[in-house]
Amino acid sequence: MSRNFLIAFVIGLVCIAIAVAGILYMQRGAHLDLPGQVLKVRTAPLDENSSVAMIDFRISNTSDYPAVVRTVMVYAEEKNGNRLAGETISDPDAKRVFDAIPLLGAKYNQSLILRDRLPPHAVWDRMIGARFDVPDAKLGDRKRFLITIEEVDGKVFEISEK
Repeated sequence: MSRNFLIAFVIGLVCIAIAVAGILYMQRGAHLDLPGQVLKVRTAPLDENSSVAMIDFRISNTSDYPAVVRTVMVYAEEKNGNRLAGETISDPDAKRVFDAIPLLGAKYNQSLILRDRLPPHAVWDRMIGARFDVPDAKLGDRKRFLITIEEVDGKVFEISEK
């Protein structure tokens, strides 16, 4: 190979690497991600066979685009790995639950509801309430709670209690 060809080839590879790095750098905020953490969990019995869980959590939108909530589900994961699906409680009903059950304490945050729009690069403190058809003792013996958020584009995010 000639020396000129080798120099041109290396310069071409460097230019391609710079172009690829520039494209990846420009697209860094295009990936939708909603990381979160559970802040506080409160459970209380409703009757002998059902209970309620109120979960306060923090959620972040790290992308350059807004995220719109399609559905929110709450699961209680047992120690054996089984997931118990909870019936999500609406925000007005959550206020009534807090008023009716003083054991839960005060309602600190708004509920995450359908069609909530999380702006880009925002951090929100929200809560979600769920009713479970199990006694409160069984909820207390859980492994963890999982909050599953589906975005309108179909991507599903999970926030897990540690």
